[in-house]
Amino acid sequence: MRMTLPRKVLRGKIALVAGATRGAGRGIAIALGEAGATVYCTGRSSRRRTRDQPRGRPETIEETAELVTAAGGRGIAIRVDHTQPADVKKMVAAIKRRHKGIDILVNDVWGGDALTEWGKPFWTVSLDHGLQMLQQAIHSHIITSHYAVPLMLGRRRGIIFEITDGDAFYYRGNIFYDLVKISVIRLAFAMARELRKRDIVAVALTPGFLRSERVLEHFGVTEANWKEAGKKKNGARNSSDQNDAPHDFMVSESPRYVGRAVVALAADPEVRNKTGRVFSSWALAREYGFTDIDGTRPHWGNYARKKYGKYKICDERFYSYWVPGLIELMFPAWF
Repeated sequence: MRMTLPRKVLRGKIALVAGATRGAGRGIAIALGEAGATVYCTGRSSRRRTRDQPRGRPETIEETAELVTAAGGRGIAIRVDHTQPADVKKMVAAIKRRHKGIDILVNDVWGGDALTEWGKPFWTVSLDHGLQMLQQAIHSHIITSHYAVPLMLGRRRGIIFEITDGDAFYYRGNIFYDLVKISVIRLAFAMARELRKRDIVAVALTPGFLRSERVLEHFGVTEANWKEAGKKKNGARNSSDQNDAPHDFMVSESPRYVGRAVVALAADPEVRNKTGRVFSSWALAREYGFTDIDGTRPHWGNYARKKYGKYKICDERFYSYWVPGLIELMFPAWF
C-alpha cells in the first residue's frame, strides 16, 4: 500500500507523547506536529530545574514543544514523572479539562541507556540499575496507559504506540534491557486484546539505528554532518560493549523517521488490521511511502541481515501462536 498523506492529516487530533524530551520521543512529537496535531510533550527534563531531573543532557520538554509548534502543530509541555501515578493522574486530568480526550498515545519513556551493562551475565550486573530500568521503562508505560486510555474511549479511531527496540523476539544482550523491550511489545498485544471491541488500536514500533542526540554525540558529529563518522578507520567493527560501528551508523535514521511511521499508522483508516503487532520504521516506510528528513528510506533490517546474518522477525506464523488464546476461548465475553 502506498499513501500520499495530506500535509495536515492529523489536524484536530490530540496526542500525548510520554517521554518526548529527546531521541525517538522528540522525533515522534515533531512529526505529529508536521501532521497538524496538538501534542502534549511530557517528561522530567524541564527548563524549570528540579532535584529529580535527569542530569547530563541539555534537551527539555519545552524545547520539544516549541519544535512541534514550529513544525506546524501545537506543542504543549507538561513536566511529568511517569513512574509516579499521582503525577500522571494530574496530567491526564489537565488534558481532560483542556481538550476533553486523547486520540494518540505514545509510550516512549525510557532513560535506560546509562543503566545498561552490555555483554555481562545477569548475576554480575547492577541489580539496582536493572530494577530501576524496569520501573522507568515498563512501569511508567503501564501507569500512563492506565490513566490515559479512559480519555481515548468513545473517540474515533484512537491508537496507542509502545516504542521498543527490535521487531523480533531475539535476546537483546542484557537481561533487563531484554525484559523492557520485549515487555512493551507484549503490552501492545495485551492492550490490543482488551481493546479489540473498542475503536482503539495498540501497536509496538521500533526505529532502526537511531541518530539520537546521545548517539550523535558519541560519534562526534551533528545531524548536519553525521556522515563524516563513516570516514573513520575500522569502520566495520563494533566496540566490545555496544553497537557503534561507523559503517552501521551510515544506515542510521533520524528520530523523525519513526515519527513519520507513527503519523502513517495514525492516519491509516485500516490500521485496525495491524493491532497487537510490532512494526519497524523501515518496513512501514516501504509500505506507506514516507521518507526520512533527507529524502532517503534507510532499511536497517535488510542491512543487518546482509552483514550479520538472517534472523527471524515476528511474522504471520509467529502471531498465529498468540490468537486465539486459552483464556479467550474459556471466557469469550471478557472485554
